[in-house]
Amino acid sequence: MNLSNHIQPASSPLQLWGGLECTVNRVRDQYFSQMERNGHAERLQDLERFASLGIRAIRYPVLWERTAPDGIDSADWSWSDERLPVLQQLGVTPIVGLVHHGSGPRHTSLMSPDFAEKLAEYAGAVARRYPWVEYWTPVNEPCTTARFSGLNGVWYPHDTSEDGFIRALINQCRAVVLSMRAIRAVNPNAKLVQTDDLSRTYGTPEMAEIANFFNERRWLAWDMLCGKIDPGHALWDYLLENGAGADELLWFKENNCPPDIIGVNYYITSERWLDHRVERYPESHRTHYRGVPHADIECPRVLATPTPGIGPLLQETWDRYGLPVAVTEAHIDANREDQLRWLVEIWNAARKVQQGGADIRAVTVWALLGSFDWNCLVTECKGYYEPGPFDVRGPQPRPTAVANLMRELASGRPLAHPVLQGQGWWRRPGRFLAKPVATRTAVADIAERGAFRSTFPQPILITGATGTLGRAFARICERRNLAYHVLTRQEMDIADPASVEAAIVRFKPWAIINAGGYVRVDDAEGDVDRCMRENAHGPTVLALAAIRHALRFMTFSSDLVFDGTLDRPYVESDKVAPLGVYGRSKADAERRVLDSDPQALVIRTSAFFGPWDEHNFVTQALDALDAGRPFAAAADQVVSPTYVPDLVNTCLDLLIDRECGLWHLTNGAAMSWADLARQACAAAGVDDGRLEERTTGELGLRAARPRNSAMSSERGLLLPSFGDALARYLRDRELLSKRADDVEPAHYAS
Repeated sequence: MNLSNHIQPASSPLQLWGGLECTVNRVRDQYFSQMERNGHAERLQDLERFASLGIRAIRYPVLWERTAPDGIDSADWSWSDERLPVLQQLGVTPIVGLVHHGSGPRHTSLMSPDFAEKLAEYAGAVARRYPWVEYWTPVNEPCTTARFSGLNGVWYPHDTSEDGFIRALINQCRAVVLSMRAIRAVNPNAKLVQTDDLSRTYGTPEMAEIANFFNERRWLAWDMLCGKIDPGHALWDYLLENGAGADELLWFKENNCPPDIIGVNYYITSERWLDHRVERYPESHRTHYRGVPHADIECPRVLATPTPGIGPLLQETWDRYGLPVAVTEAHIDANREDQLRWLVEIWNAARKVQQGGADIRAVTVWALLGSFDWNCLVTECKGYYEPGPFDVRGPQPRPTAVANLMRELASGRPLAHPVLQGQGWWRRPGRFLAKPVATRTAVADIAERGAFRSTFPQPILITGATGTLGRAFARICERRNLAYHVLTRQEMDIADPASVEAAIVRFKPWAIINAGGYVRVDDAEGDVDRCMRENAHGPTVLALAAIRHALRFMTFSSDLVFDGTLDRPYVESDKVAPLGVYGRSKADAERRVLDSDPQALVIRTSAFFGPWDEHNFVTQALDALDAGRPFAAAADQVVSPTYVPDLVNTCLDLLIDRECGLWHLTNGAAMSWADLARQACAAAGVDDGRLEERTTGELGLRAARPRNSAMSSERGLLLPSFGDALARYLRDRELLSKRADDVEPAHYAS
């Protein structure tokens, strides 16, 4: 197969590529490997998943640290031997990466004089092993990696000087030149795809000197490879003053190795605003450079007028180098609908610049399997996960709505998801972290930066207007810019088919969320008919209407469908055996809903706590004990507490993903009600001396409860840990007590 035809010239339509987050960064003496955490290291079948997305090429690792940590003679090629031919057979062109935010094996580093020669030796060995591979990225993001490792001290070897930055940059760029020389000795047609973050810095006039410097510095790696650095270069003196030798800089002019494709990586953090008025900004965004204190913040978080986005930056790159350009990373850490909106914006901007005459080859969806702990620059393993087209938190990677969007883009099909009708958070009024700054930056081209618009966007219909869940869904849909309508019982009686039909015809939704129902567990024992009508018959009526109108449908069940006899947390496939009327109504609803509409989504959850209502157990316990009042809690019932903002955000993501069937969603811990109260007190600093541990019998509850209704999941643990959720609950509770207007729920596990 001639794979060279798969990456087409400028006259061809924009291509869709994919990228696998494969970073192996070093922090002190510890290596952090993304592929060990996302599971791809052990899953050959992922390659077919990737091919199903419609990508024409994939940025794929044959990493130095993993393949030959102790030298070429002891290299283990088995992993890449198995995978690269499969990509070839599937018609996906590999763009082989050798170092990805790494510093090489332990016997070298970015500062080592022999780094370039050693990487070139490895590159030659890889080329000899796979002489048919045509596209290469020997070093990913050399300028960015040099900043993190040589200037900011985040990654090994943890230098914090301008000299360290320049040394790491020169070594990496020399490594690229020598590696491509070694590769082309094997395959003269080998092509260099050189990636780096394409940043742009704006600022107040007082910050102009530093902003201008940053805007020159961003080009350094590409300038070196293109032989553009000489005494006339804007940063020539800076380089010489900070450890670079004139001879080693001019070496690049004599040994230039211009990229065949310039790879632009662009994130929401790529465009920065520098402001000398540090008092206007949160402490977390205050810093200093060259002795100048200032705030450094993402442009969307502060600029009243949005920047034009990636389009002008792509044009700027094309104008500077006249070389083919591809967006080699496009990703945003956000809820699902904003992941979709971001990708469409990038795609539309790249296509517009291409149509204007620039040679723009592709847009690469980054992190096909998601990424871990990039919120702390991969310096710790905290479990923070950002899904991509696939979510790896289950037994097998699960396709998300991003995967379907990729297939639509790759095939030219119309973009179908209703959530694309909304704007992304980076253009919504609530995006600011500081007082907005008026600037003269160009106004965003909304038609190109946005997805598609509708005069009457399709809403999500939400039942349960007065309940905890219904109000939480309304609040979070508002924040996520998801069109919605919360229905009162007067607007729609879920147990009346005619009423349901009328509401659907009136509001024309794309989805229905049943967040209402009968919730009084003990009263249900004497109110069987009403409980069954609201909890079983009503959801069934909604499911039947949803399948008739091709709508997505989600409803909620309970841990009380179980009898509590297991000595482990329950999973989705465990047999239901409810002890009371309420549990029986929920079990009946599960069966009838999924029989009626196999595409429905049924969420089992339990033990709500959250910042927005006063009636949940944790809030009541803290209020009572903090006031010195006694509080009784069962010590013989084990449950899985669930933080409502996490639950709602994750449910919305699953709905957008068009997931179906039964899912267990909790924050993962198993504890008694008494333990829950005690842990909440400990975290809040409240004395639990008046907490009274009781048995279920002593509490005099009318309905029987299972002794153990803790839940886990065999489909995927999507919510963050209980400890993390409890900390955020207490933070939000404190903010609300200070009369804050609103509290943004974390999308930690969204």
